[in-house]
Amino acid sequence: MMDKQSSIAELSERVNEEIIGLYLVAEKELRDGKNDQFLRLRLQDRSGSISANVWKEAKKLDSEFDAGDVIKLKANVVSFKGQIQLSITKLRFADKSEYSIEDFLTRSKIEPEVLAERFFSFVDKVEQPYLNKLLHLIFDDKTFFAQYLNAPAAKGWHHNYVHGLIEHSNSVASLCEFASSLYPVNYDLLICGALLHDVAKVREYDSKTSIEFTDVGRLVGHLSMSDQLVCETAARIPGFPDELLLNLRHLILAHHGEYEKASVRLPQTLEALVLHLCDNLDAQSVGVAQMIEAAPPNAVWTEFDKLNSRYYKIYRPIP
Repeated sequence: MMDKQSSIAELSERVNEEIIGLYLVAEKELRDGKNDQFLRLRLQDRSGSISANVWKEAKKLDSEFDAGDVIKLKANVVSFKGQIQLSITKLRFADKSEYSIEDFLTRSKIEPEVLAERFFSFVDKVEQPYLNKLLHLIFDDKTFFAQYLNAPAAKGWHHNYVHGLIEHSNSVASLCEFASSLYPVNYDLLICGALLHDVAKVREYDSKTSIEFTDVGRLVGHLSMSDQLVCETAARIPGFPDELLLNLRHLILAHHGEYEKASVRLPQTLEALVLHLCDNLDAQSVGVAQMIEAAPPNAVWTEFDKLNSRYYKIYRPIP
């Protein structure tokens, strides 16, 4: 047995081997099995995430650590239905002196400086003076922007990593910019909406270790909180036009597109419809891409996507 820590990305090369390592518990669930209860875990490090099971003494071990903790484990690397998993034989809570939390936080593949530069290039493209002033009042706050830069865009589906929120916002703005060349939308309003639609995710999630909802995030949500931030900031700008604010608010409150997906309103302007579709295109495409990337090298299908109730076939071009 090797003592060297294996990253999650390397585990596909260690099938049928036993490993020892430190991993962060992103998710934890005590489930009922055929004969007894077992623990189902989602473990992560900077390279990715993996499913793991604890079959023995699950109820006892369940009380010894929580999601967001780092554990040290001994496990067998197994392949089940084409997916790599860990079958844990022994584990314990890991003391903070044993690791650096930075080793377990997944990050955007794009450097934060590049993301920030791209973001402010979109801010500068918004020529409407009131919208431009609004964006600068929010994002020129260095403390707030540092939080925004480090925030994830979601808990579990897409861009669920450090710098994920700004990466997602940049992508949505890019899609909206392209759409503006095809459809008769107001460019400044649409780009402003793209940059602000998820702004309150800074307060919706606590992502110091694993990504969890804050109380206000769970009870109020980022659509309402983003709308509140925009209204409060616009109130600091003398003469901010009521009609302009109304349309910007609608972009934010309608960007989820459907009531069933927690949208406050259905899109009722062309700009709101385009923003919703661009937002959904990026979120769904990145979510699926992340599942494909997490699949083992020779896998034909991804793991089951519980959000959309399907598997995805992985296309591998013939050399």
